[in-house]
Amino acid sequence: MGHMTSVETEQEDDRSKRATRSSMLANRIVLLGASNLTLSLPLAIQQIQHCCGGPSEVLAAVGHGRSYGQSSQVLIRELPGIIESGLWSQLDSWCARPTYALLTDIGNDILYGYQPAQILQWITWCIDQLQRQSASIVVTNLPITSIESLSEWRYQFFRNVFYPFCQLSRREVIECAHAVHQGLIELAARKHYVLCEQDPAWMSPDGIHYAFGSRKRLYQHICKHFNEVHELASRAERKQTSFSSWQQRPQFAYKKMWGKERLCPQPSGLLADNTVVSLY
Repeated sequence: MGHMTSVETEQEDDRSKRATRSSMLANRIVLLGASNLTLSLPLAIQQIQHCCGGPSEVLAAVGHGRSYGQSSQVLIRELPGIIESGLWSQLDSWCARPTYALLTDIGNDILYGYQPAQILQWITWCIDQLQRQSASIVVTNLPITSIESLSEWRYQFFRNVFYPFCQLSRREVIECAHAVHQGLIELAARKHYVLCEQDPAWMSPDGIHYAFGSRKRLYQHICKHFNEVHELASRAERKQTSFSSWQQRPQFAYKKMWGKERLCPQPSGLLADNTVVSLY
């Protein structure tokens, strides 16, 4: 038998490291959302781990302007809809672990022109897939009070900045937001997930993005709802840990840049506590 080449040795070492790291992972975290979650990804992971333990295997379908059901484009970058992403096939194929899922940023699709019934259908599909994995699920409802409080000029300004192709009036958006808000309440009653209402004090002047100074406090509040699903660990085991920074930032498994497809093997991200992150 011939000697292994240096490349083969590196590949074998890499497989060994991945296997060792995988055996150390305590649970799986699934994160679905758009800008708010993208801007606070390590923080959200940390706060869920504060309740559920870690290190974790994270599957995240996030991204600025992300749609739950259809492809979306921000500047030169295009991402598939969350339900069309590779996250779901990966979720089905990996070994069973205790799974905790956070769904947030649900209102984007209103500004993309989709009807409340369609949006709720996409969310229901996600919930069904997660419940097949016996996941504990927390969903944030639309920040309806903040949306209603937008003046006409503020609505027009932020709509033109974030959704330049949207032609919906403020009244139409508020009506759709109410329908989705109520629909998520009714869906929670049927599907038995935890629904978290959002405090207007968390929000920035645009009514939909979290204020920078509120992020830690609000994710503490949102993620503590996982304790309503399971008493997961002793108080000592849930002791607050220091913020876990990126050792390697994750890259999207699939995206288009200037219309050209770009692929990246997953997991592609690593936090300091050995949490591995796959980004879809």
